[in-house]
Parts: sequence; structure tokens; C-alpha cells
Amino acid sequence: MTSTLSDQKPFAVGLPARTRPDQHWLPDSARRHLLETPFGLYIHVPFCASRCGYCDFNTYTASELGPGASRNDYVDSVLAELRLVRLVLGSELPTVRTIFFGGGTPTLLPAEHLAAMLDEIRTEFPVAPDVEVTVEANPESVTRASFARLLRAGVNRVSLGMQSAVPHVLSVLDRQHTPGQALRAAEDARAAGIPRVSLDLIYGTPGESDEDWQTSLDAALSAGVEHLSAYALIVEPGTALARRVARGEITAPDDDVLADRYEQTDQTLSRAGLGWYEVSNWASSPADQCRHNELYWTGGNWWGIGPGAHSHIGGARWWNRKHPAAYAGALAEGASPAQGSELLDGAHRRIEAIMLGIRLRGGIALELLSDRGRQRAEEAVTYGLLDRSAYAAGRAALTMRGRLLADAVVRDLTD
Repeated sequence: MTSTLSDQKPFAVGLPARTRPDQHWLPDSARRHLLETPFGLYIHVPFCASRCGYCDFNTYTASELGPGASRNDYVDSVLAELRLVRLVLGSELPTVRTIFFGGGTPTLLPAEHLAAMLDEIRTEFPVAPDVEVTVEANPESVTRASFARLLRAGVNRVSLGMQSAVPHVLSVLDRQHTPGQALRAAEDARAAGIPRVSLDLIYGTPGESDEDWQTSLDAALSAGVEHLSAYALIVEPGTALARRVARGEITAPDDDVLADRYEQTDQTLSRAGLGWYEVSNWASSPADQCRHNELYWTGGNWWGIGPGAHSHIGGARWWNRKHPAAYAGALAEGASPAQGSELLDGAHRRIEAIMLGIRLRGGIALELLSDRGRQRAEEAVTYGLLDRSAYAAGRAALTMRGRLLADAVVRDLTD
């Protein structure tokens, strides 16, 4: 079971303004393996030039932001939270192995602001020599010159939101860029010297045909990137897309079509030399896999900076205030920006390890499963959902059929 920490000693939430942080902000259990567990920083940039109809992320356009949430002042809030993290951790400073700027659109901030954040991280924390520094970007928000500035700041990986190479599909998704802009952005990133470039795609958009999706896959591969992510379109409640579906203007994605698209994706990318390493991610080699996301999938530690950002340290989890003005206001008063927290017990940590780890190509050790779970795993092998040879070696790893039914497999293994 999870337990809130509101009744326990202070833990990075609910602290009086200007309370001096100390090492008791994290439970002793969370600190136990702090220095040995891989550690990363996630920095959320909540600004977007416009809102995509399918998106339910914690993002805001200029018209949605009021006083106290200036894009120009955002860097100061991030720097303040980074210093707060340093004070909370005290002398127990884990080495930062990955840094990920997500959003929103991080590249709507000046490259100099992102560079200032990276400089502050290097000042406050030990940073691994081979640290992975990823910046997400929309194609229309970057240039070869801005990529060059990011490279000088230490960015060595860029993830571009391409989504599709077909105009009518981009229109349904409310994307602002043209098909060619994504490919030019990938070319510009490479020309600027960014070592690794990834493209994000979405399949199953209403009105998208098999040929449309193949066009998008072929276009993405033509960019020569080392990494591709492909996600099924989900109609999230409260989004503009959900309202259009409810009004009958467009139809929701069909599960059978999504399954066909996924198989089409894996076949196309595999032929091109990109192998899957997580259900929705393909890379040219292990070195090209996203190490930051692997922290999430393998139970690592990360501290989330920014409005609405989530953090996890040793089974302790918390999340920041969502609105940029509330987030900035708390920091300006010397208070923690965190809004809530929970402490996961051993049973819930094991379930999360199964839910996330099963999505990886290597799967999970059978010993993670309960007796009932191991029995279900044996049945899943019979049904063609788990790989027989991996099972014989003591692991539960998804087959192609298992990847298509991953959520159902997780339910069976964790019930």
C-alpha cells in the first residue's frame, strides 16, 4: 500500500516558508542506496506556442499564463529549485548520469537559459563525464544556430516531435510544423554536431491510412537518426481531440488498426537496423538507447524540476505544484514547490518493477513474481505472450504478441 507522508516528518513538501532544509527531508529508507542507484534530473519546461489537440501534458500557451509565470523569468525558478535539491541532499550527492529537458517545448526558452540551468547543475552536483543531456524540441522551434548553442552548453541528444510526415494527419493532431520541417531539423541537429538525434512518431490518428503511416516511417528513416519512438494515439479525457470524438467529428482509434500499425512499425524499423529495446522505442545500438528513460523503467532515482514534475528517490515519490505561477511563487517565498508525496512499500515497488520492466526487451526476472504470477507466466508462454527460451532462462520477456497485449500481460502477472 502507499502511505502519504503528510503525518510524518518533513519531506520536501508542506514546509514553512524559509525553513532551512536538512537531511531529514528524505526518509532514511529513501537514502539507503542513494549513492549506488543511478540518478538523473528531469527539467520540465511547461511552455508551448500552441496546444496540440491530443495533448494532456502540463503545458501552457502564452494566453493561458497570468502574472508570475513569465517565460523569461522561468530560468530563475529552475535555478532556485536546483539549489533546493542540493540542500535537501546535503552531503549525500549522487552523481548525475542523465539530464532530460522535457515539456512542453524546452526550445521555446533561449538556449542561453538552458545553458544556465546546465551550468548550475555542474556547480551543485557531481556530473558523470559521459552524462546524457537530452532536449526535446518541436521542429519549428529550432535552427542550426540554436542547435550549435545547445551543443556548446553540453547537450548531446535531441528528441524531435515529428509525429507524422503526412499533412492531413498533422492537421488532425493540430501540429504547427510541416512534414519537411522535422526532417530539416534532424539534418540541422546533425550538421550542428549533436551526437544523437531521435524522432517521435504517433500512429493511429483518425484518417491515417496504412500508406500514410508507411510514408511517415520511411521519411523518419530517411533522416538517418539513431533512435525512433512510436506511440499509439490515445484519446485523453479533457483534450480537444476527445471533444471532437465525442461530437462525432472523427472516430476514435481502432484497437485492431493500432495493432496492425505497431507490427508495421516493428517490421519496417527492424529491416532498417533499428531494434526495439522498449515496447515503444527502437535504437540502432545499445549506446543509442535513451538512458534517462531507462532510469524510469529500471527503478532508478530521478528528481523532477519544474511545475507538475514528479520525482522518485528510493521508493519516496512526490510531485510539484502544477501551475507555473504557483510553482514560482512557492520558490520565491523560500518554500518547497512540492504539492504531495507518497512512500511506496515493498509490495508496490515490486509491482511497479514488473509493470515497467516487462516492457523492456530483456523483460524481468521470474523471481520478481509471486507464486501465482509465476503460474500465470507459464500460461503466458503457452499462449505465445512470453518468450519460451527467456522463460527457460528464468526471465519473463514479451513476444511480439505479448507486446501487442502488454497491458493484459501485466495484469495477469501482478494479480
